[in-house]
Amino acid sequence: MRVLVTYQMSNKQLQASTDLFIRQFKWPRIVAVASVIAICISCIGVSWPDRAVPLPPGPRPAPKSPGSLPQGFSGLTHLLHWPLTPGDGGDLLASTSPQTSTYHLRSPAQTSYTLGGYLEAILIARDHQGRPKAHGGDLFRAQLLGPDLKAGVPGDVTDLENGTYLLTLPLLWAGQAQVQVRLIHSSEAVGVLRGIWRDQWATVDFTGYFRGPTGYEETVTCNVNPLLIGEEEGTCYYRDEDSGELWFCARPPTLPCDSLVGHSSGRYWNVTTPHEEALLARNVTNKTLPQGIPPVWVAQENNRSLVLSPAQPCRPGIPAPRPSGFYHQNVWHSLSCSSRSFSTADSILRCLAGHVVHMMGDSTVRQWWEYLRDTVPALKPVDLHATYHTGPLMAVDTTRAIVLHWRTHSWPLRSLRTPVAALHSVVRELGGLAGGPHTVVVLSLGAHFTTFPPSIFVQRLAGVRAAVAALLAREPGTLVVIKLANTGYKSVYGSDWFTLQVNRLLRAAFVDLRVAFVDAWEMTSSLALPDSIHPGRCIVRNEVDFLLSHVCPT
Repeated sequence: MRVLVTYQMSNKQLQASTDLFIRQFKWPRIVAVASVIAICISCIGVSWPDRAVPLPPGPRPAPKSPGSLPQGFSGLTHLLHWPLTPGDGGDLLASTSPQTSTYHLRSPAQTSYTLGGYLEAILIARDHQGRPKAHGGDLFRAQLLGPDLKAGVPGDVTDLENGTYLLTLPLLWAGQAQVQVRLIHSSEAVGVLRGIWRDQWATVDFTGYFRGPTGYEETVTCNVNPLLIGEEEGTCYYRDEDSGELWFCARPPTLPCDSLVGHSSGRYWNVTTPHEEALLARNVTNKTLPQGIPPVWVAQENNRSLVLSPAQPCRPGIPAPRPSGFYHQNVWHSLSCSSRSFSTADSILRCLAGHVVHMMGDSTVRQWWEYLRDTVPALKPVDLHATYHTGPLMAVDTTRAIVLHWRTHSWPLRSLRTPVAALHSVVRELGGLAGGPHTVVVLSLGAHFTTFPPSIFVQRLAGVRAAVAALLAREPGTLVVIKLANTGYKSVYGSDWFTLQVNRLLRAAFVDLRVAFVDAWEMTSSLALPDSIHPGRCIVRNEVDFLLSHVCPT
């Protein structure tokens, strides 16, 4: 039974209580995490800088003072460093343009290139009038593609913070290769996103459904902070006894706080000015730059046409190189371990035999559950009479003792109406697992946190990390896999820039634990495919194959 402690308080009482809660929020766990992470970030950047030139004020419904990060996690803001941008002074033509920005080879072109080497290029960012930019901060993505070979790999983009960028692209297959560069967001658009993430307490709200004994219902606004729900008469707040996290709803007109039965998405707030919307418009977002480098030819090396994956089997705790892998013939080849391909239903069944797999998180990991269900006829879905889009979902093969679970994480969750009783925290679910060599846990966190400041996600990470550490301590043979967030949205509510920050926090939070990572960011940004928050079958298949490579490394 889910344990929620329900309170009804005035806003002044709530604000004081919330401040006290944040100060006391699982300090031993938070400090322990922060001490580990501090080692990794001691040489990285500085925390959130102020804008050099403030953006024009916009219609921002939320209070301007953001919730601060818990003290033990204050160092994590170093991970969120991004080069400062002075803005465009209200002149859209002064922002970075995908049509006029150019790139060229750093060295003279060669007749052929060596397999295993690198291609380097210089990118010059320019504004809409063709003038070179004098500062960095743009979000560019570079790829090396082999269209005929169905090959691709993400390139590394180094911001020199003077308007130029160094592109480094590994040559991992023999044959033709073509550089492609996209401007995801101009530095000016990134300034808008950073300001919203830093200054807003939220960019969305939610609806809570309260039901009385006769079936009569009342709906109210809910959110992560009591000051966001616009009610002065009093507020209901809910403390999850497993995770320690808080949730707030406006007090219903007549029903009590403990009659909350349903949850759904609410409104998307208008948080941008017309000028900011122009900086984030489709005509300047996620656009391919004009071709700057002709196709290059990569020669075979010792009769090899591919850079081989390492011989070591896939296991948790292996450091991830950059890039972590590449595609060839639409198959992902890991550069960290010997990944395998599970191309038939029988090979998947042999791997999963005797395993119980618990997938928890957002809908991108539900795609893994759906892929296995649809690919393996022997895995039979069990009707749990649950809301499909939030779960829980289950599929089983009783002959081989395989059980697949998926369920979403608790609020904040953008979803259709779902029963509150079905929204279990990840911490609760992890705490209920005995673990062991036949237990696989997959966590996908982050996609529903891009509409809140990083402090909200950090608080979630603190609890989940502690629960993962406890699970591995009691049963070290448990396999825990962290799926990083993938590319997809390009708006103020969910942007690739937000996703980059979320993934930095995810890696840092679990860096010292014996877990495996599936780098969905790189796996969704390597091929010449449209970005989608829900990738197509080719991507999902390779993500699941990499998961199975850890379940069955040999």
